Amino acid sequence: MSVRVLVVEDEALAAEAHASYVERVPGFTLAGVARSARDAVRALEAAQAAGEPVDLVLLDMHLPDGHGLGLLTALRGAGHLCDVIAVTAARDTKVVRQAVVQGVVLYLLKPFTFATFRAKLEQYAEFRARLDAAPAEVVQDEVDQLLGSLRPAGSAPLPKGMSAETLRAVTAALREATEELSATEVAGVVGASRVTARRYLEHLADQGLAVRGVRYGTGGGRPEVSYAWRR
Repeated sequence: MSVRVLVVEDEALAAEAHASYVERVPGFTLAGVARSARDAVRALEAAQAAGEPVDLVLLDMHLPDGHGLGLLTALRGAGHLCDVIAVTAARDTKVVRQAVVQGVVLYLLKPFTFATFRAKLEQYAEFRARLDAAPAEVVQDEVDQLLGSLRPAGSAPLPKGMSAETLRAVTAALREATEELSATEVAGVVGASRVTARRYLEHLADQGLAVRGVRYGTGGGRPEVSYAWRR
């Protein structure tokens, strides 16, 4: 049976993209798009009344009429037990923790590619398939396998020649900086060459985690690319 998905996203372009993504993943059906918390409640109630309840909500945390976590609390209080995947730019650790406490099964940070989106939905689909196939009573190993299906086997591989250790160092340098940094400055912080630092910085920028800027020298020389962590 296809998983019915409600996209809750206030930004028009993002809502359209996420809806399109859902329709491209086999085994999932778009149940609707809600642009606010109020619209989400109405859509869930309408689907329930029509005998076609929503199975999964893709929930943004920043909505025009409230926070996503507040909406989730209201939904649970109203008896809506659909699963929820947070699809949001909210990187605050407190928000992530509260989302887990309130039963969010997966957390997907914007921006992301379709491949990443698809992987999350496929993880969720595997979890549902295992849950549906599980016996009425389970043993510990079966519980571990069920919950393990919601966790990726490993992070997406880095481009060839890049190391996780250096990426963590470059990431830390950007996150701790109070202003934009050049590749040369990052190289000095992490103890790498300028070329190496720039490659990792470009990778972070391509992933949407860092923002490129332009720094002009005081002597009229060539402008230099600078980088800042996306707050």
